[in-house]
Amino acid sequence: MTDTQPATTRALSQPVRFKRRNRFFSRVGSAAIVFITLVVLTVIFAPVVAPYNPDHADLMNVLAGPSPAHWLGTDSLGRDLLSRILYGGRTALVGPLLVVVISTTIGLILGLIAAWRGGWIDALLSRIFDFLFAFPALLLAILAIALFGKGLTGPVIAMTIAYIPFIARLARGLVVSEMSRPYVQAYSVLGFRSTWIAVRRVLPNIFPVVGAQATLYFGYVLADLASLSFIGLGVQAPQADWGGMINESRGSLQSGDFLPTLAPALVVILVVVAINIIGEELSERIGGDFS
Repeated sequence: MTDTQPATTRALSQPVRFKRRNRFFSRVGSAAIVFITLVVLTVIFAPVVAPYNPDHADLMNVLAGPSPAHWLGTDSLGRDLLSRILYGGRTALVGPLLVVVISTTIGLILGLIAAWRGGWIDALLSRIFDFLFAFPALLLAILAIALFGKGLTGPVIAMTIAYIPFIARLARGLVVSEMSRPYVQAYSVLGFRSTWIAVRRVLPNIFPVVGAQATLYFGYVLADLASLSFIGLGVQAPQADWGGMINESRGSLQSGDFLPTLAPALVVILVVVAINIIGEELSERIGGDFS
Protein backbone atom coordinates (compact mmCIF):
# COMPACT_ATOMS: atom_id res chain seq x y z
CA MET A 1 0.00 0.00 0.00
CA THR A 2 1.55 3.26 -1.10
CA ASP A 3 1.40 6.54 0.77
CA THR A 4 -0.50 9.00 -1.46
CA GLN A 5 -0.39 11.88 1.08
CA PRO A 6 1.42 14.85 -0.44
CA ALA A 7 4.88 15.60 0.93
CA THR A 8 3.84 19.08 2.01
CA THR A 9 0.89 17.73 3.99
CA ARG A 10 3.08 15.10 5.64
CA ALA A 11 5.61 17.76 6.62
CA LEU A 12 2.95 19.98 8.14
CA SER A 13 1.48 17.08 10.08
CA GLN A 14 4.79 16.32 11.79
CA PRO A 15 5.40 17.84 15.25
CA VAL A 16 7.51 20.95 15.12
CA ARG A 17 10.94 20.51 16.69
CA PHE A 18 12.65 23.72 17.62
CA LYS A 19 16.41 23.81 17.53
CA ARG A 20 17.76 24.34 21.00
CA ARG A 21 19.55 27.64 21.32
CA ASN A 22 23.14 27.47 22.47
CA ARG A 23 23.69 29.00 25.87
CA PHE A 24 25.98 31.99 26.13
CA PHE A 25 27.94 30.33 28.93
CA SER A 26 28.80 26.66 29.23
CA ARG A 27 27.91 24.74 32.36
CA VAL A 28 31.38 25.30 33.71
CA GLY A 29 31.10 29.01 32.98
CA SER A 30 27.68 29.19 34.63
CA ALA A 31 29.05 27.41 37.70
CA ALA A 32 31.93 29.91 37.81
CA ILE A 33 29.48 32.82 37.70
CA VAL A 34 27.41 31.33 40.53
CA PHE A 35 30.55 30.79 42.61
CA ILE A 36 31.86 34.35 42.06
CA THR A 37 28.40 35.75 42.84
CA LEU A 38 28.31 33.86 46.14
CA VAL A 39 31.82 35.04 47.02
CA VAL A 40 30.97 38.68 46.27
CA LEU A 41 27.72 38.55 48.24
CA THR A 42 29.34 36.96 51.29
CA VAL A 43 32.18 39.49 51.16
CA ILE A 44 29.78 42.44 50.88
CA PHE A 45 27.65 41.17 53.76
CA ALA A 46 30.61 39.99 55.83
CA PRO A 47 29.47 41.93 58.94
CA VAL A 48 26.23 39.94 58.84
CA VAL A 49 27.56 36.57 57.69
CA ALA A 50 30.85 36.38 59.62
CA PRO A 51 30.37 34.67 63.00
CA TYR A 52 33.16 36.63 64.76
CA ASN A 53 35.14 39.82 64.67
CA PRO A 54 38.05 39.02 62.32
CA ASP A 55 40.58 40.68 64.66
CA HIS A 56 39.34 39.05 67.87
CA ALA A 57 42.15 36.90 69.30
CA ASP A 58 41.33 33.98 71.58
CA LEU A 59 44.61 32.69 73.00
CA MET A 60 42.75 29.82 74.67
CA ASN A 61 41.67 28.57 71.25
CA VAL A 62 44.89 28.72 69.20
CA LEU A 63 45.05 26.59 66.03
CA ALA A 64 41.76 24.87 66.87
CA GLY A 65 40.43 22.50 64.25
CA PRO A 66 37.06 22.80 62.50
CA SER A 67 34.12 22.66 64.90
CA PRO A 68 30.54 23.94 65.17
CA ALA A 69 31.93 27.06 66.86
CA HIS A 70 34.65 27.61 64.22
CA TRP A 71 33.76 26.01 60.91
CA LEU A 72 37.26 26.39 59.47
CA GLY A 73 39.11 26.44 62.78
CA THR A 74 41.33 29.24 64.10
CA ASP A 75 44.75 30.65 63.32
CA SER A 76 47.89 31.00 65.47
CA LEU A 77 46.27 33.82 67.46
CA GLY A 78 42.95 32.08 67.93
CA ARG A 79 41.15 34.23 65.35
CA ASP A 80 38.28 32.62 63.43
CA LEU A 81 39.49 31.67 59.94
CA LEU A 82 36.10 31.89 58.27
CA SER A 83 35.54 35.42 59.56
CA ARG A 84 38.99 36.54 58.42
CA ILE A 85 38.48 35.03 54.97
CA LEU A 86 35.15 36.84 54.58
CA TYR A 87 36.55 40.18 55.69
CA GLY A 88 39.81 39.59 53.84
CA GLY A 89 37.87 39.30 50.60
CA ARG A 90 37.08 42.99 50.83
CA THR A 91 40.65 44.12 50.33
CA ALA A 92 41.45 41.16 48.07
CA LEU A 93 38.63 42.05 45.63
CA VAL A 94 38.48 45.85 45.93
CA GLY A 95 42.14 46.26 44.89
CA PRO A 96 41.80 44.37 41.58
CA LEU A 97 38.46 46.06 40.91
CA LEU A 98 40.05 49.52 41.22
CA VAL A 99 42.95 48.49 38.99
CA VAL A 100 40.70 47.05 36.27
CA VAL A 101 38.20 49.92 36.26
CA ILE A 102 40.83 52.69 36.19
CA SER A 103 43.20 50.98 33.73
CA THR A 104 40.32 50.05 31.40
CA THR A 105 38.95 53.59 31.40
CA ILE A 106 42.32 55.23 30.74
CA GLY A 107 43.41 52.52 28.30
CA LEU A 108 40.21 52.86 26.27
CA ILE A 109 40.63 56.62 25.99
CA LEU A 110 44.31 56.44 25.02
CA GLY A 111 43.75 53.60 22.54
CA LEU A 112 40.86 55.48 20.94
CA ILE A 113 42.89 58.69 20.64
CA ALA A 114 45.92 56.86 19.21
CA ALA A 115 43.94 55.09 16.50
CA TRP A 116 41.53 57.91 15.68
CA ARG A 117 44.06 60.73 15.47
CA GLY A 118 46.92 58.71 14.02
CA GLY A 119 50.11 60.42 12.91
CA TRP A 120 52.57 61.63 15.51
CA ILE A 121 50.02 61.18 18.32
CA ASP A 122 49.69 57.50 17.50
CA ALA A 123 53.47 57.12 17.23
CA LEU A 124 54.11 58.87 20.55
CA LEU A 125 51.49 56.89 22.49
CA SER A 126 52.68 53.63 20.92
CA ARG A 127 56.25 54.32 22.09
CA ILE A 128 54.97 55.09 25.60
CA PHE A 129 53.06 51.79 25.61
CA ASP A 130 56.21 49.94 24.48
CA PHE A 131 58.17 51.60 27.29
CA LEU A 132 55.63 50.52 29.92
CA PHE A 133 55.58 46.99 28.51
CA ALA A 134 59.25 46.68 29.47
CA PHE A 135 58.46 46.90 33.21
CA PRO A 136 56.92 43.83 34.91
CA ALA A 137 53.85 44.64 37.00
CA LEU A 138 55.35 43.33 40.23
CA LEU A 139 58.53 45.38 39.73
CA LEU A 140 56.46 48.53 39.29
CA ALA A 141 54.51 47.60 42.42
CA ILE A 142 57.68 47.26 44.47
CA LEU A 143 58.88 50.66 43.22
CA ALA A 144 55.51 52.19 44.11
CA ILE A 145 55.69 50.67 47.59
CA ALA A 146 59.09 52.30 48.05
CA LEU A 147 57.47 55.66 47.23
CA PHE A 148 54.07 55.35 48.95
CA GLY A 149 54.86 52.82 51.66
CA LYS A 150 53.35 49.43 52.38
CA GLY A 151 49.63 48.97 51.98
CA LEU A 152 47.09 48.86 49.16
CA THR A 153 47.61 52.32 47.62
CA GLY A 154 51.05 51.78 46.09
CA PRO A 155 50.35 48.39 44.50
CA VAL A 156 47.02 49.60 43.08
CA ILE A 157 48.69 52.61 41.44
CA ALA A 158 51.51 50.47 40.06
CA MET A 159 49.21 47.74 38.73
CA THR A 160 47.01 50.34 37.10
CA ILE A 161 49.99 51.84 35.27
CA ALA A 162 51.19 48.36 34.28
CA TYR A 163 47.87 47.25 32.77
CA ILE A 164 46.99 50.49 30.94
CA PRO A 165 49.17 49.65 27.88
CA PHE A 166 47.55 46.22 27.53
CA ILE A 167 44.07 47.74 27.37
CA ALA A 168 45.24 50.66 25.20
CA ARG A 169 46.96 48.37 22.67
CA LEU A 170 43.86 46.20 22.41
CA ALA A 171 41.55 49.21 22.09
CA ARG A 172 43.75 50.77 19.41
CA GLY A 173 43.64 47.62 17.28
CA LEU A 174 39.88 47.36 17.62
CA VAL A 175 39.36 51.02 16.71
CA VAL A 176 41.56 50.69 13.62
CA SER A 177 39.41 47.72 12.57
CA GLU A 178 36.18 49.64 13.20
CA MET A 179 37.38 52.66 11.20
CA SER A 180 37.35 50.56 8.04
CA ARG A 181 33.69 49.57 8.46
CA PRO A 182 31.06 51.18 6.20
CA TYR A 183 29.02 52.71 9.03
CA VAL A 184 31.93 54.98 10.05
CA GLN A 185 32.30 56.28 6.53
CA ALA A 186 28.52 56.70 6.26
CA TYR A 187 28.39 58.88 9.38
CA SER A 188 31.26 60.98 8.02
CA VAL A 189 29.48 61.50 4.70
CA LEU A 190 26.31 62.54 6.55
CA GLY A 191 28.27 65.29 8.28
CA PHE A 192 28.57 63.91 11.82
CA ARG A 193 31.53 65.21 13.78
CA SER A 194 34.55 62.93 14.09
CA THR A 195 34.51 63.09 17.90
CA TRP A 196 30.82 62.15 18.01
CA ILE A 197 31.40 59.12 15.76
CA ALA A 198 34.34 57.95 17.88
CA VAL A 199 32.65 58.36 21.27
CA ARG A 200 29.02 57.54 20.48
CA ARG A 201 29.43 54.80 17.87
CA VAL A 202 32.93 53.30 17.77
CA LEU A 203 33.58 53.20 21.52
CA PRO A 204 30.37 51.28 22.41
CA ASN A 205 31.16 48.75 19.68
CA ILE A 206 34.61 47.89 21.02
CA PHE A 207 33.76 48.04 24.72
CA PRO A 208 32.36 44.46 25.00
CA VAL A 209 35.61 42.98 23.68
CA VAL A 210 37.74 45.16 25.93
CA GLY A 211 35.50 44.38 28.91
CA ALA A 212 35.86 40.65 28.32
CA GLN A 213 39.65 40.98 28.27
CA ALA A 214 39.57 43.16 31.38
CA THR A 215 37.78 40.34 33.19
CA LEU A 216 40.81 38.13 32.60
CA TYR A 217 43.10 40.86 33.90
CA PHE A 218 41.06 40.98 37.12
CA GLY A 219 42.22 37.47 37.98
CA TYR A 220 45.83 38.30 37.18
CA VAL A 221 45.78 41.44 39.34
CA LEU A 222 44.16 39.56 42.22
CA ALA A 223 46.97 36.99 42.15
CA ASP A 224 49.63 39.72 41.93
CA LEU A 225 48.22 41.70 44.87
CA ALA A 226 47.90 38.53 46.92
CA SER A 227 51.55 37.78 46.16
CA LEU A 228 52.60 41.22 47.40
CA SER A 229 50.64 40.74 50.62
CA PHE A 230 52.24 37.31 51.03
CA ILE A 231 55.74 38.78 50.98
CA GLY A 232 54.69 41.51 53.39
CA LEU A 233 54.55 44.45 50.97
CA GLY A 234 50.79 44.67 50.50
CA VAL A 235 47.99 44.95 53.04
CA GLN A 236 49.48 44.99 56.52
CA ALA A 237 48.43 43.06 59.62
CA PRO A 238 46.19 42.98 61.53
CA GLN A 239 43.90 43.86 58.61
CA ALA A 240 42.54 40.68 57.08
CA ASP A 241 43.69 39.88 53.54
CA TRP A 242 43.93 36.55 51.74
CA GLY A 243 47.60 36.92 50.79
CA GLY A 244 48.47 38.26 54.24
CA MET A 245 46.69 35.32 55.90
CA ILE A 246 48.87 32.89 53.98
CA ASN A 247 51.95 34.77 55.14
CA GLU A 248 50.81 34.89 58.77
CA SER A 249 50.13 31.15 58.91
CA ARG A 250 53.51 29.95 57.59
CA GLY A 251 54.66 29.15 61.11
CA SER A 252 51.72 26.84 61.72
CA LEU A 253 52.87 24.58 58.88
CA GLN A 254 55.82 23.46 60.99
CA SER A 255 53.45 22.15 63.65
CA GLY A 256 51.37 20.27 61.07
CA ASP A 257 48.43 22.70 61.04
CA PHE A 258 47.75 23.13 57.34
CA LEU A 259 44.26 24.64 57.38
CA PRO A 260 45.25 28.24 58.28
CA THR A 261 47.42 28.28 55.15
CA LEU A 262 45.36 26.00 52.94
CA ALA A 263 42.00 27.76 53.42
CA PRO A 264 42.95 31.27 52.17
CA ALA A 265 45.24 29.82 49.48
CA LEU A 266 42.42 27.64 48.18
CA VAL A 267 40.06 30.62 48.11
CA VAL A 268 42.55 32.64 46.04
CA ILE A 269 43.04 29.75 43.61
CA LEU A 270 39.31 29.09 43.18
CA VAL A 271 38.45 32.76 42.68
CA VAL A 272 41.24 33.30 40.14
CA VAL A 273 40.31 30.14 38.23
CA ALA A 274 36.60 31.03 38.20
CA ILE A 275 37.28 34.56 36.96
CA ASN A 276 39.62 33.25 34.26
CA ILE A 277 36.94 30.81 33.09
CA ILE A 278 34.39 33.63 32.85
CA GLY A 279 36.86 35.90 31.06
CA GLU A 280 37.88 33.23 28.55
CA GLU A 281 34.29 32.34 27.70
CA LEU A 282 33.38 36.01 27.33
CA SER A 283 36.38 36.53 25.05
CA GLU A 284 35.44 33.52 22.91
CA ARG A 285 31.77 34.48 22.59
CA ILE A 286 32.14 38.23 22.16
CA GLY A 287 35.32 37.93 20.10
CA GLY A 288 33.50 35.57 17.75
CA ASP A 289 30.57 37.97 17.43
CA PHE A 290 32.84 40.93 16.61
CA SER A 291 35.21 39.16 14.26
